[in-house]
Amino acid sequence: MTKSRVDDALSSLAPLLRVRPELQDICRFGAACLIDRPGHATMRLKAGDILLLPHGSAHLTRGRIGIGRASPPIAIEYRNGVRRKTSMGVAVTTELICGRLHFEQASEGLLIAALPEVVVVSTENRLVMDRFCALIQWIREEIDGPSPGALAIATDLASAIFILMLRQYLVSDPPVDGLLALLGERATAQAVVAMLRDPSHEWTLDELAARAATSRATLVRSFDRIARVAPLTFLTELRLAFARRRLATTGDPIARIAADVGYQSEAALSRAFHRRFGVRPGKFRIDVMSPGPQRKHASSVGRPSVQKGPSVMRPDLNRI
Repeated sequence: MTKSRVDDALSSLAPLLRVRPELQDICRFGAACLIDRPGHATMRLKAGDILLLPHGSAHLTRGRIGIGRASPPIAIEYRNGVRRKTSMGVAVTTELICGRLHFEQASEGLLIAALPEVVVVSTENRLVMDRFCALIQWIREEIDGPSPGALAIATDLASAIFILMLRQYLVSDPPVDGLLALLGERATAQAVVAMLRDPSHEWTLDELAARAATSRATLVRSFDRIARVAPLTFLTELRLAFARRRLATTGDPIARIAADVGYQSEAALSRAFHRRFGVRPGKFRIDVMSPGPQRKHASSVGRPSVQKGPSVMRPDLNRI
């Protein structure tokens, strides 16, 4: 995936990817930054790395503990709503900024769901490092300060960081199939962006080909090669995925969801949803919202943790 194609697709998607930052913790450790996740090997972050957990995966952040040694006690204080954790009795050599990104729209769900469980963006390049560092520092100052408009400014800055992270990831580790791969191809990117931005529109193959500045035949071949599906079939999948997420994460009336994703009636959505997932929208929502074993559909469909926003952490560039 070339940088120019990534920029074009992400620029078009930017209005759908606005995020509001929430700084949760500033962690100050006395050793290396280690990340433990259930069922996975321990990860070690180096200076300048940015860790993105797109699905809000459970994790533990810690410093290195020597064999036979207990972990040092942690002092906790709160300042301006941000929890600060500091290892006691050791020299502090590592500082992390940890937080969450809350999306303003539900449309980002498919893009985020297409990302792996863990994304590590390296900012070893000095220009890239300086850019991220300046943006994060600016967000900290806005959130900590009393100036009017701070939240709006912090939101714009966080959105820029998120898109920069996606760009770095897509350039360094380009996907070979699925939604993200479609966004990386000139012949498919703009067609996909058009669907994402307005899933309720009655798109035709001619309209999508015109958006992609290509022929109908080329568009069909490109979708088949990358996603093994026709463009209008992909649109149907997209609409149902949007509906599924709305059902799982909101209390919006089903008729309204149907209209928003491109179905003429609640009954039309119900029929399509049942054909695709084997359950009616109303029953699916009940199962998702119910506690206990009945929530089988929730894990295989829209993850509420994605809707809340991915977790992000960045070791301080000047401390490690």
